[in-house]
This record gives sequence, C-alpha cells and structure tokens, in this order.
Amino acid sequence: MRNLWAPWRMDYILGDRPYGCIFCPEGNGESDEQRLLLYRGDRSMVIMNRFPYNNGHLLVAPWKHTPSLDDLEDEELFDLVRTVRWSVAVLRQTMSPDAFNVGLNLGTVAGAGVEGHVHFHIVPRWNGDTSFMTVLSEVRVVPEHLQRTYEKLLPYFEKEKLNETS
Repeated sequence: MRNLWAPWRMDYILGDRPYGCIFCPEGNGESDEQRLLLYRGDRSMVIMNRFPYNNGHLLVAPWKHTPSLDDLEDEELFDLVRTVRWSVAVLRQTMSPDAFNVGLNLGTVAGAGVEGHVHFHIVPRWNGDTSFMTVLSEVRVVPEHLQRTYEKLLPYFEKEKLNETS
C-alpha cells in the first residue's frame, strides 16, 4: 500500500470554520495573507480557493454582498469580468496552463458553496492534469502547497498591475 500525504488538509479537518462571508471586506479579522487574498480592487477582489480543484484555482468576487449578478450595477459587473480576464492573464503568465475552466454557480442546487455572495471560479488546466485519483476516489491531487502558490501569484496582483494591463 502507498500513502498519499496531504498534511495541509489537517488544518481544514480540525480548523475552525470562518464565521461570516469569506468574500466580504472585513475578512473575519484575518489578514489578507491568512485569507489567501491576492487583490483588493475598488469593486472586486481575487482570493485563492482554500480547497482547490487544481493549483492556481482562484475566486473572483464583487465586494457587494449579493447572491446574484442581477443586483450588481453595470460598473460593478464590468469590473468583475475585467478582473476575471486579468486573473486569467496572470495565471497564464505565471503558471503556463494549457486551458482554463471559468464559471460561476448561482444557487445551492447549481453547486454554489457560498451561495450568498456571487463569485467566479477560475481553474487552470494542464493536459493530463486529471488522474486516477479523481476517477476512483473523488480525490484531487494538488501538487503545490497553497502558501507557495500564493507567494508566487501575489506580486502579479498588485493594484497597479491591473491598471497597467487594462
């Protein structure tokens, strides 16, 4: 028998669950680094998914706490989609994926894990990145530690970078 080691998962299993919304500005008193928050724009933010489908799995959300795209003003919606586009460009530059899955889940039945605050998922994909683990055990193997990915991406998510690339 072989072992699959993922010691960072113990923090999730035994850790406290955050009270409140992970996407709201105050962040339950945690620092941006603790939250894995990469970017704070005027209307939107980029945060790493703490339980990713793949390395570099990002979440892009508006600051406005709303479950629906319908509740966003045009400027907020434009900024949100622009931030998604920019995040894809950053991932392309830093991680060289072959493709991306980009989407959002509206409502619990659609798979929304945080249904009260609309957000996009950006999942980098590489040719051959799925393995037998997903097929047989519904387990994903994420080869790089979240903190390392955060440190790699953070310099590219400075506010000035978004303004320069838009």
